[in-house]
Amino acid sequence: MAEELEIGEPTLRDITAELEKPGRDPRDEMPKPILRSDVLAMEDLKEGMVLKGTVRNVIDFGAFVDIGVHQDGLVHVSEMSSKKFVKHPLDVVKVGDIIDVKVIGIDLKKKNFSVHEIVKVFRKCLTKEKIIL
Repeated sequence: MAEELEIGEPTLRDITAELEKPGRDPRDEMPKPILRSDVLAMEDLKEGMVLKGTVRNVIDFGAFVDIGVHQDGLVHVSEMSSKKFVKHPLDVVKVGDIIDVKVIGIDLKKKNFSVHEIVKVFRKCLTKEKIIL
């Protein structure tokens, strides 16, 4: 089968092993966001709030951040730093980072919100702080 797919045997074994574990999401093993007790639903969000969240996914145009309201917020790449140009979101954050974000837009009808300006990035160990300049 490896020849037919034009891949190596080790790669085929890796793919088969991962397909045998349906529903497993590695993001479930990440640290949970440090939630505020007064922000539990999108209706609790207010523009200008600064919240902690966990980066759940990084894509070419931004990063999705879990702040604990059952819907991840998008930090668009153009909103990742007010001090310097960010070419790609992975230059600033990675999945699992705990970051401070500011709510800049809420659309309850569409059930989405956007966040802005990553103020601080805390790596998984939380002992090393990185300020984005």
